[in-house]
Amino acid sequence: MQSMRTRIKTLEKVALSLEPPARERKKVRDRVISYTENFLNNIRVEKAYRVTEEKGAGLLRSPILEKPVSIKHALALVRDHVDFPGLNPASGGYLGYVPGGGIYFSALGDYLADVTNRYAGVFFAGPGAVRMENMLLRWLAGIVDYPEAAGGNLTSGGSLANLIGIVTARDAKNIRSRDVERSVIYSSSQTHHSVDKAIRIAGLQEAVLRHVPLDSAFRIIPSALESQITQDTEQGLRPFLVIASAGTTDVGAIDPLADIGAIARRHGLWYHVDAAYGGFFLLTKEGQKKLRGIEASDSVVIDPHKGLFLPYGLGAVLVRDPSTLLASQHYSASYMQDAAGDNEELSPAELSPELTKPFRGMRLWLPLKLLGVKPFRACLEEKLMLAKYFYKEIRNLGFETGPKPELSVVTYRYAPEHGDADDFNKRLVDEVRNDGRVFISSTVLNGRFTLRFACLSFRTHLDTVDLLLQILKEKVALLKRQTSGSL
Repeated sequence: MQSMRTRIKTLEKVALSLEPPARERKKVRDRVISYTENFLNNIRVEKAYRVTEEKGAGLLRSPILEKPVSIKHALALVRDHVDFPGLNPASGGYLGYVPGGGIYFSALGDYLADVTNRYAGVFFAGPGAVRMENMLLRWLAGIVDYPEAAGGNLTSGGSLANLIGIVTARDAKNIRSRDVERSVIYSSSQTHHSVDKAIRIAGLQEAVLRHVPLDSAFRIIPSALESQITQDTEQGLRPFLVIASAGTTDVGAIDPLADIGAIARRHGLWYHVDAAYGGFFLLTKEGQKKLRGIEASDSVVIDPHKGLFLPYGLGAVLVRDPSTLLASQHYSASYMQDAAGDNEELSPAELSPELTKPFRGMRLWLPLKLLGVKPFRACLEEKLMLAKYFYKEIRNLGFETGPKPELSVVTYRYAPEHGDADDFNKRLVDEVRNDGRVFISSTVLNGRFTLRFACLSFRTHLDTVDLLLQILKEKVALLKRQTSGSL
């Protein structure tokens, strides 16, 4: 027994390095704070994209070993091999995809949540943490104009949120495995790919998947949807789910939400809206008009790490009738019997696939409390106006454009007098990325290579958009000279 005690005490001495004293914590914390302050102080001049040969592979030359390294050495590895190469999503010049913003007070919220390590999965274990998350969900439900009694869950992002919504729809409509092959799901070809993934994970891959025809602005045509539902019903199929988008990734299109909702009600379909990107524009008067009808949905996905500019890792699913969400996701286990009777609030663990989960609510609650809603609303309105400004100015530069922006995405491309337009625009994207001051992305629309302006970073302002316009003008002139020189 004594030898066992001796061994335990020996191990304890080594393990105590996991609990550094205040002096050591301060030393490391000061280094980390200095690094992040330097990052933020230089964010306006740092490139949005860096092309490097190693692409972070230098990190692999410092493997995980038994012995530690200094915080100075660790931060140097982060600086050179993680934060330097590739995309810089924290940059205002990040205009290629819908970003996770990274506002500072949200990072402090994560710090608080991680240090205190409150468990936000079960009310019995963390009543305050669960109350905070449920309070935030009620606030989100109010934005969407859902009933006060609506339920939901703070998730890692839109992918998990869409999965929860689709599984809830499946169970609420009593779709069993024997029913799948004749069950019908309606969506758009512009629907985010996370929805297709969710359908597959939910065991619905063998269902009948209908892509409803779109209008010239890439929005679902309601009459085509209703006609297809009627036809499928007459053929003995079982329509049960329609999925609309409130801001598609490719073009920022908003499906006619009110019309689709009315059709879903007439035919008894579950109505799910993916508003991961566009939902928070409801905070603006313009967004409220454009997103009218979202309140008719049965479930909706909305991502604070998009429209509220938080760091990556926070989405939300809201369900009009929380009993359907609870019926789909609840669980019981004997080792959790102590928590069973303490149910003043619904526990997140009973409303999602996650049991162990981070305390996500703090990263949303703290910035909202410290800043109020007003600056978030102003920033969203600014992005709507910047998209309109870019749409107008890029046309003045001779570019072709897609539909007028409904939210903050603009599609555009240059049509040169000579040569292949797709090839020209591919080279244009490469030139802009190699320049690195801003980052843009591309897509394919109607078979044509197309550029995208996606403006949702809280650091993107008028000077950023003017810089992009200047760079595009310069690169088009360069490519035209190169093309004419090769003729």
